[in-house]
Order: sequence, then C-alpha cells, then structure tokens
Amino acid sequence: MSSPVYFFLTIPIKVGLVGTGYAAKLRAETLQSDPRSHLVAVAGHTPEKTQAFGETYQAEAFLDWQQLLERRDLDLVIVSSINSEHGAIARAALDAGKHVVVEYPLSLNPTEAAELIALAQRKGKLLHVEHIELLGGLHQALKQHLPEIGTTFYARYSTIDPKRPAPRRWTYNSALFGFPFSAALSRIHRLTDLFGTVATVSCQSRFWGKESEFYSACLCTAQLRFTSGLIAEVTYGKGEIFWQAARPFEVHGEQGSLIFDGDNGQLVRGEETTPIEVGSRRGLFAKETAMVLDRLLEGKPLYVTPDASLYALKVADAARRSAETGQTIEIL
Repeated sequence: MSSPVYFFLTIPIKVGLVGTGYAAKLRAETLQSDPRSHLVAVAGHTPEKTQAFGETYQAEAFLDWQQLLERRDLDLVIVSSINSEHGAIARAALDAGKHVVVEYPLSLNPTEAAELIALAQRKGKLLHVEHIELLGGLHQALKQHLPEIGTTFYARYSTIDPKRPAPRRWTYNSALFGFPFSAALSRIHRLTDLFGTVATVSCQSRFWGKESEFYSACLCTAQLRFTSGLIAEVTYGKGEIFWQAARPFEVHGEQGSLIFDGDNGQLVRGEETTPIEVGSRRGLFAKETAMVLDRLLEGKPLYVTPDASLYALKVADAARRSAETGQTIEIL
C-alpha cells in the first residue's frame, strides 16, 4: 500500500465555488456545515442568483470565475458549472496554484483532460473528478452481488427522462452540454468500473429540434464490446419525445442475472428470485465532499482516480465519433 500524500493545508480550508446550480448548492451546504472548510467565494452567470447564493452561504459573489481565481487565499476550487467550461476553469485554477474538484466531465475533450491530469501532477495539486454514481446504492449493490452470477457476458443500462416541454437550459444545448455520453459520463463510467477495458464502441444518436439553439429531445444508444468478451448496451434519452421514465440496469452471467429497475433489485437464478436492497442516493454530494477534505487534510485515498474518469471519457468520445461516422471505433 502506498503511503498517504499530504498537502499541508491549515484548517479551515478556504474554498471557492464556481456554479450556483443543484450540485453547487449541495456542496455549499456541506462546506458550511463542516468546520474543516470555509466557503469564501462563489461565481455564477446570473447576477441575481449569484448574489442570493452568496448571501445564503455568506460567501463573496462574483459574476466572473476569473475574478474568483484572483483571490490569493483560496486553497480549493470546486467547479460545478456548465460542462463546456470545466476544462478552462480547471486549468486556470491549477495554474493559480489551487487544488481542484470538478463535477464530471473533467473536460469534453479527452486530450485536454489528459493535459489537466498531467498539469496537476506537475503542480503537486489535488485534481479530483466527481463520480458519485460509484458511491450510490445501485452501483454498490451491483459490485457486491456481481460475483454471485459467475462470468458475465451481457449488460444493459438505460436512462430515459421525459421532459414536456423540454427546458431551454444549457443541458439541452449541444455546445454547452456536449455529446450526451461525454456529458452524462456516469453512464459509461458505471460500465468501465464494473467490467474493465473496452475493445470497440458502436453508437447511434438522434436529436429533435436542433434547428434552434436548444434541442427538444435526444436519444443515444451505444454497444460496448469489452476485452473480456462482455457486450454492454447503454442508452441515454431525454426530452419531449419520451413519455415514460425508465432506469433499468441488467447484468447477465453464466450462473444468474442481476436485474435492477430504479431502486428495486433482484438476483435471479432459474426459479429462485432474491430481492436486493438498494441504498439511498441521498447525501452523496455531502459524503463526497467530506472525502475530499479527508484527502486534503489526512491523505486518505479517494474512491476514484482522474485516470479512471479519463478512460471513461475516451470511451464516451469514441461513441461520439462512431455516431458521427457510422463506424465501429476501436479503443486503443
């Protein structure tokens, strides 16, 4: 086991937060309640919302993340903003000598993501990419029961989210959100965390309403062939075209199957069906934030590495290239 890496920070860790959305709110609540941290600054796009956010959490409000980074007292910057901004903010924060936490994806471009990981290593700074799906009840139940079904050969994972009408938000804007599998990287990362390396990727995608700045719906479906021989199908869909939400996740092995539908799970072996308890998804951002503080102050290992996130991003980008070209992409 490698020895802990210490960053020699003093308590409280002074934090700057970029973003004022749902994830940022949960981060701010945790930072405010943990005596080891102090949220001192927040940056957002909307003046009224950013000012209100700053007042709620007693933090200085900025309308420009570059101005936030000019604060010399910041130890840590947490990036919870629009996907297309992640890479630029993370790079600037590292260049400014800050530790960095980024909600996935680290960047929409795998090459830039690899450069950022290398930059953090050169600077001796923590770079952590959030992947709370790995901490959630569904993923933990899958990992716990996977050995019970023997050699796995097929998996199917789908998330469908109807929105009627589709919101005119950045999450429905291709330039800001990114290709769906890169933007919603947890869909790919769940699979690579469970099943390892991917040999080939084939993907198809379709968007509705792209004649305007915001699309009204999207559907992406990909087939991943793993080097183990396992074949996985993953589907991501959202927007006005859908009428029923769905979150099925199935894994089939030579000795049984794991079937999850939302928060309900079961182990199936012939006529025998055993219920599987799936833990709650509540409180994961708080748990994750506490783990980051543990890492910075006590050298404790985190639950995921930037390299693991980067690998999932490379697979997601291969899906994008496959959707654009109609070709099966090999993962080198």
